[in-house]
Amino acid sequence: MRSILKPALIMLSLLAAADAMAQAPSLAKCTRSANLLACVDADGNTYSVNTAGSTIYLRGLEAAGKRYWVQTNSRYGQLTFFTGIASDGETWVGYNQRIGWTTINRFSSSGGSSAKFTCSRITGC
Repeated sequence: MRSILKPALIMLSLLAAADAMAQAPSLAKCTRSANLLACVDADGNTYSVNTAGSTIYLRGLEAAGKRYWVQTNSRYGQLTFFTGIASDGETWVGYNQRIGWTTINRFSSSGGSSAKFTCSRITGC
């Protein structure tokens, strides 16, 4: 699995807890405004999350591979669909569905990666 896909999905799952992420220096150092969260982690990876209504725009740079990526998420109630593309041409699609405190995540990429994983506030991912 590409190293950026799972962190991007986990980031999306944690958007509801963006305040907690911005305050946890071990995860990343973040700056936030009304609808933009911009972060850099200990490895030099950078990413930002911008919201506009029910659409979420993610963008980032994977420092090790100098790979840029963007992802767009569209939320419909408890279901979020997402698509992304990276500077090396890889694309991915997927969705996550919130059911109570649990999130079911599924994605596949043009690089051959696919996964289904469940995250919970109690047990994690």
